[in-house]
Amino acid sequence: MLTNPRSERVRSVGRLSGRPARVRAGLFLAEGPQAVREAVPAGAVRDLYGTVEALERHDDLVVEARRRGVPVRPCTEEVLAAMADTVTPQGLVAVCRPVDVPLAAVLARRPRLVAVLAEVRDPGNAGTVLRAADAAGADAVVLTAGSVDPYNPKCVRATAGSLFHLEVVTGVELPEVVTGLRGAGAAVLAADGEGEQDLDDLADAAHEGRGALAGPVAWVFGTEAQGLPPAARALADAVVRVPLHGRAESLNLATAAAVCLYAAARAHRPAGGSGPA
Repeated sequence: MLTNPRSERVRSVGRLSGRPARVRAGLFLAEGPQAVREAVPAGAVRDLYGTVEALERHDDLVVEARRRGVPVRPCTEEVLAAMADTVTPQGLVAVCRPVDVPLAAVLARRPRLVAVLAEVRDPGNAGTVLRAADAAGADAVVLTAGSVDPYNPKCVRATAGSLFHLEVVTGVELPEVVTGLRGAGAAVLAADGEGEQDLDDLADAAHEGRGALAGPVAWVFGTEAQGLPPAARALADAVVRVPLHGRAESLNLATAAAVCLYAAARAHRPAGGSGPA
């Protein structure tokens, strides 16, 4: 039982909330039962810490972690609070190994649906897009150079465990990403409120088996405040706007990304099917 919140072990885990410590250690934190439940079967967990109450409540998760050789360490609530990034921890904290993969590994599998975050720096937005991409059946999410660290604790929480389901690529320049995806057979579409093409029109065309959404597609999303710069839009095969049928001025990044990803997922679904082809 870990009881001293000022011990070096506890302090070293708590420091993983900051990027410098994560980079030095090559580790990150996943907090709460949902994230830990997805991280364990993914083989990402190095150590699992929990209060006695939480470990008893989630005994199936503890059994699975131990079966995989993960040390499970009980601790007091004060110790867990010192480790966690959240104000009110949910009883479990896992120290995890990075799960990102090289871009070449994604391209080799010729993905059908990819989300590309171009210099998106808000961790909540990035994590929510990653979660939406997972829900839409995307093959991968790419965070370009200049984007938020996907292992930022807020980003990890926003993914709700989806970080451990998808192939995630980090730190690649956008031109390299676009060239690689296009070479792998994907149409590259930039999502922008000022786009010259309408998403509804693309969806209608895909229903007839034609147009960009009918085949493999990579969506490029920019920041919520500035969107995509002209140089980024110029790299795409088309710039697409999500139509606004009501009086809203715009959609936030995560909502727009979900709409675009689901439009592609629907286009890829066989008639009468329940998921992407």
